[in-house]
Amino acid sequence: MSMSSRRIRAIVRKELREYRRTPSIVVTMAIIPLIFLVQPLVVVLGLTASSAGPLAHEHVLLYLLGIPALVPVLIAAYAVAGERQQGTLEPLLTTPIRREELLLGKALASLLPSAAVAYAVYAVFIACVELFADPAVASALLQWPQILAQVLFTPLIATWSIWAGMGISAKFTDVRVSQQLGLLAGLPTVALTSLIAFDVIHPTPGRALALVAALLLLDGLGWRIVSAVFDRERLITGTR
Repeated sequence: MSMSSRRIRAIVRKELREYRRTPSIVVTMAIIPLIFLVQPLVVVLGLTASSAGPLAHEHVLLYLLGIPALVPVLIAAYAVAGERQQGTLEPLLTTPIRREELLLGKALASLLPSAAVAYAVYAVFIACVELFADPAVASALLQWPQILAQVLFTPLIATWSIWAGMGISAKFTDVRVSQQLGLLAGLPTVALTSLIAFDVIHPTPGRALALVAALLLLDGLGWRIVSAVFDRERLITGTR
Protein backbone atom coordinates (compact mmCIF):
# COMPACT_ATOMS: atom_id res chain seq x y z
CA MET A 1 0.00 0.00 0.00
CA SER A 2 1.49 3.32 -1.06
CA MET A 3 1.53 6.48 1.03
CA SER A 4 -1.72 8.42 0.74
CA SER A 5 -1.66 12.21 1.01
CA ARG A 6 -5.43 12.14 1.56
CA ARG A 7 -5.09 10.01 4.68
CA ILE A 8 -2.22 12.14 5.95
CA ARG A 9 -4.28 15.33 5.48
CA ALA A 10 -7.17 13.69 7.33
CA ILE A 11 -4.90 12.96 10.31
CA VAL A 12 -3.58 16.54 10.26
CA ARG A 13 -7.11 17.99 10.32
CA LYS A 14 -8.15 15.62 13.10
CA GLU A 15 -5.13 16.54 15.22
CA LEU A 16 -5.58 20.28 14.76
CA ARG A 17 -9.22 20.00 15.87
CA GLU A 18 -8.09 18.01 18.89
CA TYR A 19 -5.52 20.64 19.85
CA ARG A 20 -8.16 23.36 19.83
CA ARG A 21 -10.27 21.29 22.22
CA THR A 22 -7.38 20.54 24.62
CA PRO A 23 -6.66 23.42 27.04
CA SER A 24 -3.30 22.02 28.19
CA ILE A 25 -1.89 22.16 24.65
CA VAL A 26 -3.15 25.70 24.09
CA VAL A 27 -1.62 26.82 27.40
CA THR A 28 1.69 25.16 26.46
CA MET A 29 1.77 26.96 23.12
CA ALA A 30 1.21 30.27 24.94
CA ILE A 31 3.30 30.06 28.12
CA ILE A 32 6.63 28.73 26.79
CA PRO A 33 6.96 31.36 24.02
CA LEU A 34 6.16 34.10 26.55
CA ILE A 35 8.92 32.85 28.84
CA PHE A 36 11.43 33.00 26.01
CA LEU A 37 10.15 36.35 24.78
CA VAL A 38 9.76 38.44 27.94
CA GLN A 39 13.14 37.87 29.61
CA PRO A 40 15.42 38.76 26.65
CA LEU A 41 13.11 41.59 25.61
CA VAL A 42 13.32 43.21 29.05
CA VAL A 43 17.12 42.92 28.97
CA VAL A 44 17.46 44.31 25.44
CA LEU A 45 15.11 47.25 26.00
CA GLY A 46 17.12 48.22 29.06
CA LEU A 47 20.44 48.41 27.21
CA THR A 48 22.09 51.70 26.33
CA ALA A 49 24.04 52.67 23.22
CA SER A 50 27.32 51.82 24.99
CA SER A 51 26.27 48.15 24.97
CA ALA A 52 25.93 48.02 21.19
CA GLY A 53 29.62 47.18 20.60
CA PRO A 54 29.77 43.99 22.71
CA LEU A 55 26.25 43.04 21.60
CA ALA A 56 27.32 43.04 17.95
CA HIS A 57 29.69 40.15 18.71
CA GLU A 58 27.00 38.05 20.40
CA HIS A 59 24.02 36.27 18.87
CA VAL A 60 21.31 36.90 21.45
CA LEU A 61 18.49 36.47 18.98
CA LEU A 62 19.37 32.78 18.62
CA TYR A 63 18.20 32.30 22.21
CA LEU A 64 14.68 32.22 20.80
CA LEU A 65 15.45 28.93 19.07
CA GLY A 66 14.52 27.38 22.40
CA ILE A 67 10.88 27.87 21.38
CA PRO A 68 10.91 25.32 18.52
CA ALA A 69 12.94 23.01 20.76
CA LEU A 70 10.34 22.87 23.55
CA VAL A 71 6.88 23.74 22.22
CA PRO A 72 6.62 20.96 19.60
CA VAL A 73 8.05 18.23 21.82
CA LEU A 74 5.38 18.91 24.44
CA ILE A 75 2.65 18.88 21.80
CA ALA A 76 3.98 15.70 20.16
CA ALA A 77 4.19 13.98 23.56
CA TYR A 78 0.38 14.14 23.54
CA ALA A 79 0.11 12.42 20.14
CA VAL A 80 -0.21 8.79 21.26
CA ALA A 81 -0.57 9.07 25.04
CA GLY A 82 -3.48 11.50 24.60
CA GLU A 83 -5.29 9.14 22.23
CA ARG A 84 -4.79 6.30 24.69
CA GLN A 85 -6.06 8.41 27.60
CA GLN A 86 -9.22 9.41 25.69
CA GLY A 87 -9.91 5.87 24.52
CA THR A 88 -9.62 6.75 20.82
CA LEU A 89 -6.33 4.98 20.12
CA GLU A 90 -7.70 1.49 19.46
CA PRO A 91 -10.32 2.59 16.88
CA LEU A 92 -7.66 4.70 15.16
CA LEU A 93 -5.14 1.88 14.98
CA THR A 94 -7.68 -0.56 13.55
CA THR A 95 -8.20 1.63 10.48
CA PRO A 96 -6.29 0.80 7.26
CA ILE A 97 -4.00 3.82 7.62
CA ARG A 98 -0.30 2.95 7.59
CA ARG A 99 1.76 3.72 10.67
CA GLU A 100 4.08 5.91 8.58
CA GLU A 101 1.07 7.93 7.40
CA LEU A 102 -0.33 8.18 10.92
CA LEU A 103 2.96 9.36 12.40
CA LEU A 104 3.67 11.77 9.56
CA GLY A 105 0.18 13.30 9.87
CA LYS A 106 0.58 13.73 13.62
CA ALA A 107 4.06 15.19 13.15
CA LEU A 108 2.83 17.73 10.60
CA ALA A 109 -0.04 18.69 12.89
CA SER A 110 2.51 19.38 15.65
CA LEU A 111 4.88 21.24 13.34
CA LEU A 112 2.38 23.69 11.82
CA PRO A 113 1.21 25.46 15.01
CA SER A 114 4.66 25.21 16.63
CA ALA A 115 6.40 26.88 13.69
CA ALA A 116 3.65 29.50 13.44
CA VAL A 117 4.04 30.37 17.13
CA ALA A 118 7.85 30.50 16.87
CA TYR A 119 7.80 32.79 13.83
CA ALA A 120 5.15 35.00 15.42
CA VAL A 121 7.28 35.42 18.54
CA TYR A 122 10.33 36.29 16.39
CA ALA A 123 8.26 38.91 14.57
CA VAL A 124 7.02 40.43 17.84
CA PHE A 125 10.56 40.49 19.26
CA ILE A 126 12.00 42.17 16.17
CA ALA A 127 9.18 44.72 16.05
CA CYS A 128 9.61 45.61 19.74
CA VAL A 129 13.37 46.00 19.36
CA GLU A 130 12.98 48.18 16.28
CA LEU A 131 10.35 50.39 17.94
CA PHE A 132 11.48 50.64 21.55
CA ALA A 133 15.18 49.72 21.88
CA ASP A 134 18.03 52.18 21.51
CA PRO A 135 18.77 52.52 17.76
CA ALA A 136 22.40 51.48 18.22
CA VAL A 137 21.30 48.39 20.19
CA ALA A 138 18.69 47.51 17.57
CA SER A 139 21.26 47.84 14.79
CA ALA A 140 23.74 45.60 16.62
CA LEU A 141 21.14 43.00 17.54
CA LEU A 142 19.09 42.65 14.36
CA GLN A 143 21.60 41.20 11.92
CA TRP A 144 20.40 39.42 8.81
CA PRO A 145 22.51 36.25 9.35
CA GLN A 146 20.82 35.73 12.73
CA ILE A 147 17.35 36.36 11.35
CA LEU A 148 18.05 33.95 8.48
CA ALA A 149 19.27 31.36 10.99
CA GLN A 150 16.00 31.70 12.90
CA VAL A 151 13.98 31.10 9.74
CA LEU A 152 16.10 28.15 8.63
CA PHE A 153 16.62 26.31 11.92
CA THR A 154 13.11 26.66 13.36
CA PRO A 155 11.49 23.85 11.30
CA LEU A 156 14.60 21.66 11.52
CA ILE A 157 14.78 21.87 15.31
CA ALA A 158 11.01 21.57 15.68
CA THR A 159 10.90 18.42 13.55
CA TRP A 160 13.60 16.71 15.59
CA SER A 161 11.79 17.65 18.80
CA ILE A 162 8.55 16.24 17.42
CA TRP A 163 10.04 12.83 16.67
CA ALA A 164 11.57 12.72 20.15
CA GLY A 165 8.21 13.62 21.70
CA MET A 166 6.29 11.08 19.62
CA GLY A 167 8.74 8.33 20.45
CA ILE A 168 8.23 9.05 24.15
CA SER A 169 4.46 9.30 23.71
CA ALA A 170 4.31 5.83 22.14
CA LYS A 171 6.07 4.30 25.14
CA PHE A 172 4.16 5.87 28.05
CA THR A 173 0.47 5.81 28.89
CA ASP A 174 0.27 8.99 30.96
CA VAL A 175 0.18 12.32 29.11
CA ARG A 176 1.86 14.26 31.92
CA VAL A 177 4.73 11.78 32.17
CA SER A 178 5.18 11.91 28.38
CA GLN A 179 5.25 15.70 28.41
CA GLN A 180 7.69 15.87 31.31
CA LEU A 181 10.05 13.43 29.62
CA GLY A 182 9.58 15.33 26.37
CA LEU A 183 10.61 18.51 28.14
CA LEU A 184 13.78 16.80 29.35
CA ALA A 185 14.45 15.58 25.82
CA GLY A 186 14.27 19.14 24.52
CA LEU A 187 16.66 20.62 27.08
CA PRO A 188 19.92 19.59 25.31
CA THR A 189 18.80 21.51 22.21
CA VAL A 190 17.93 24.53 24.35
CA ALA A 191 21.35 24.32 26.00
CA LEU A 192 23.09 24.17 22.62
CA THR A 193 21.19 27.15 21.19
CA SER A 194 21.82 29.13 24.38
CA LEU A 195 25.57 28.45 24.22
CA ILE A 196 25.59 29.69 20.63
CA ALA A 197 23.44 32.71 21.49
CA PHE A 198 25.84 33.87 24.18
CA ASP A 199 28.91 33.09 22.04
CA VAL A 200 30.23 30.31 24.24
CA ILE A 201 30.17 28.31 21.01
CA HIS A 202 31.12 30.72 18.23
CA PRO A 203 28.94 30.19 15.15
CA THR A 204 30.66 30.00 11.77
CA PRO A 205 29.26 29.20 8.31
CA GLY A 206 30.94 25.80 8.44
CA ARG A 207 29.40 24.95 11.81
CA ALA A 208 26.01 26.19 10.63
CA LEU A 209 26.13 23.94 7.57
CA ALA A 210 27.25 21.00 9.71
CA LEU A 211 24.36 21.59 12.08
CA VAL A 212 21.89 21.80 9.19
CA ALA A 213 23.20 18.49 7.82
CA ALA A 214 23.01 16.86 11.26
CA LEU A 215 19.43 18.04 11.82
CA LEU A 216 18.33 16.89 8.37
CA LEU A 217 19.82 13.46 9.11
CA LEU A 218 18.21 13.31 12.56
CA ASP A 219 14.84 14.39 11.18
CA GLY A 220 14.89 11.67 8.53
CA LEU A 221 16.10 9.01 10.95
CA GLY A 222 13.56 10.13 13.56
CA TRP A 223 10.62 9.31 11.31
CA ARG A 224 12.06 5.92 10.41
CA ILE A 225 13.00 5.02 13.98
CA VAL A 226 9.66 6.05 15.49
CA SER A 227 7.83 4.21 12.69
CA ALA A 228 9.90 1.09 13.35
CA VAL A 229 9.19 1.04 17.09
CA PHE A 230 5.52 1.94 16.64
CA ASP A 231 3.99 -1.45 17.46
CA ARG A 232 0.26 -1.34 16.65
CA GLU A 233 -0.48 -4.67 18.32
CA ARG A 234 1.23 -3.68 21.56
CA LEU A 235 -0.51 -0.31 21.60
CA ILE A 236 -3.95 -1.84 20.95
CA THR A 237 -3.39 -4.44 23.65
CA GLY A 238 -2.24 -1.73 26.04
CA THR A 239 -5.48 0.21 25.65
CA ARG A 240 -7.57 -2.67 26.96
